[in-house]
Amino acid sequence: MAMVEWQKDGSVALMIMNNGENRQNLEWAEAMMSVYEEIAADQEVKALVLTSSDPKNFSQGVDVQWMGQKLQEQAFPTINKWLATNHQVFTAMMMAPFPTIAAITGHAYGNGALLAGACDFRFMRSDRGYFCLPEIDLGIQFIPSQIEWMRRIMPYHFLQRLQLSGDRVGAEELEKYNAILKACPDRETTIAEAVAYGKTFDKSRVNMAEMKRRVYRHVLEVIEHVDPPYMVLGAPK
Repeated sequence: MAMVEWQKDGSVALMIMNNGENRQNLEWAEAMMSVYEEIAADQEVKALVLTSSDPKNFSQGVDVQWMGQKLQEQAFPTINKWLATNHQVFTAMMMAPFPTIAAITGHAYGNGALLAGACDFRFMRSDRGYFCLPEIDLGIQFIPSQIEWMRRIMPYHFLQRLQLSGDRVGAEELEKYNAILKACPDRETTIAEAVAYGKTFDKSRVNMAEMKRRVYRHVLEVIEHVDPPYMVLGAPK
């Protein structure tokens, strides 16, 4: 089974992460971009649903074991390539010329939560899984644009709490603050609801792309002008 694969349900592309906890490393990021580019090349696709085949996890975020090994090896070119490619994944989910919808079917931690947040819309199962930003407890700081794109999906006071406390929250609380469109009873319903919502879209790709460039302009400006010093390790800032 491929690390990432996709299938089409009518006009909706279902992009499926197949690597268990879907920890994010360079191989994962390259697989994600390869599959995304295949989806984007299919002009019949009018929406993308991103989900996971794992029964417990959407994405547990950074592959800390891989990262630790690369840091020990001082393999900074590899790390920096991963940082750049991972950022391409997030940006692709946000700026795709069609709506992107996260079907959060399990735990979304750290970069996994940020990945769901980079999508335009979200559905989440309520019977299993938490949404969490544990960076405060791990000694990790967010890249500036990550804060910006998370601000666009939930009230600032709620994001502030998640960032500063590291609290785990479930689907019902996310729905309360409109961070997700709907809390669904189980995994199957979460995916079905996300796909059904995706099928309601039949928009011009050209217009959708330009609309996103304008709506998300503040995030794009941070990506271009503020992020770069934070995207390189092993070199003076």
